[in-house]
Amino acid sequence: MVIIQNILWLLVLIGVMIMIHELGHYWAARFFDVRVETFSFGFGPRLFGFRRGETDFRFSAILFGGYVKMVGEQPGEEGSDDPRAFLAKPRWQRLVIALAGPAMNVVLAVVLVTGLFMVRYPTPPDPNAPAVIGNVLPNSAAAKAGLHEGDRIVQVDDVENPNWEAIVLKEIASAARPMRVVVVRDGRRIETSVTPLLDERSGVGFAGWADESEVQVASVSPDMPAEKAGLRHGDMMLSVNGVSIRSRFKLHDIIRASSGSPVTITFLRDGERKSVTAQPVLANVDGTGRWMIGAFFEDRVVFTRLSLPRALEESVRQNTKSATLIYSFLKGIIERRMSAKSVQGPIGIAQLSGEAAREGPFAFIGLMAMVSLNLAIINLLPIPILDGGVILMLLIEMFMRRDLSLPVKEVVFKLGFVFLMAIMVFVLYNDITRILPVG
Repeated sequence: MVIIQNILWLLVLIGVMIMIHELGHYWAARFFDVRVETFSFGFGPRLFGFRRGETDFRFSAILFGGYVKMVGEQPGEEGSDDPRAFLAKPRWQRLVIALAGPAMNVVLAVVLVTGLFMVRYPTPPDPNAPAVIGNVLPNSAAAKAGLHEGDRIVQVDDVENPNWEAIVLKEIASAARPMRVVVVRDGRRIETSVTPLLDERSGVGFAGWADESEVQVASVSPDMPAEKAGLRHGDMMLSVNGVSIRSRFKLHDIIRASSGSPVTITFLRDGERKSVTAQPVLANVDGTGRWMIGAFFEDRVVFTRLSLPRALEESVRQNTKSATLIYSFLKGIIERRMSAKSVQGPIGIAQLSGEAAREGPFAFIGLMAMVSLNLAIINLLPIPILDGGVILMLLIEMFMRRDLSLPVKEVVFKLGFVFLMAIMVFVLYNDITRILPVG
């Protein structure tokens, strides 16, 4: 049942992405009076549809994708001598038509996030709080650099007085690359170098540190020690076994180190200080035994609503930050500092879609915005057969002031198709290896 739900939510997710993307191409083509023969949701044989004017709007058998077929897209193609053919239009107009699809995906991402922030905008309790380290994992890159809990980070590379969001962005983009870090400890400035390791599961840099923040219960699992002890959603953690808790990672470390001995948890609920005792149980997590109480913890956030101008501004900022991170990740893969194993294929996206849908509309819309932005950036890569490849060839022709020869275009197209199929096989293999042990 869960698998069917995942597939259905995936179809909803990519359906919106495809429609918006192809509408961008379609509207731009119509604006420049290019005759559009087909607007297809999916590839392969036509299943059903309708004709409006000169365009056949259809659903095709293979739903994972879509296309807009314009008259005279390729030299020698039937209708290429039509004055309304794609190739009959000036190169700058063809460039706009190719760019319109990814541009619409960017617009969708900005609009969705703007709408979310107008309803619910998450912020830390004190957005201007300094970036203080709340936990350092033993033998991690941060620990080897000599960093301690309580250190206040005042500089990372060229960023001075960064917030924790900026630090995390630097961290995940800096696998196997040293970061200059300056901290203040007991009034003294200490400079060190932190080289994040490549986290095999996420495929990005991991330094092994976490911010100091208030920690609250996100949820509790039924019939687990946390529920039996009386913990509830929203309880604010104060200490475990007398150790002050300012990081959820520190809390997990204490519970795992208990070896099954009862732990005393002190927390705040509705302003009242309470204490309970819970006895961790051994559970199998990712193939290893781990002591846990069945509670999920999160950093405390405060939800507010933003006005339309403020939400739009923040949405643009967040999407710009995400786009920069995606390009940093792709650059890290090319430099072989990061792993492409974390790239999600259709199976992985289906799982994310189902999980987000079950979590609620905010999570699903947030995922849709993220996928839309990713789709725009991937489509803009200079790979033949993608929009970015078309744009690159048009720019080359504009620079040369003549068309590339048909044999050259055919070779480039075939190479791009083979490359794209290789990527699809790779991401499918990644998805399968996450589910089943391969090799």
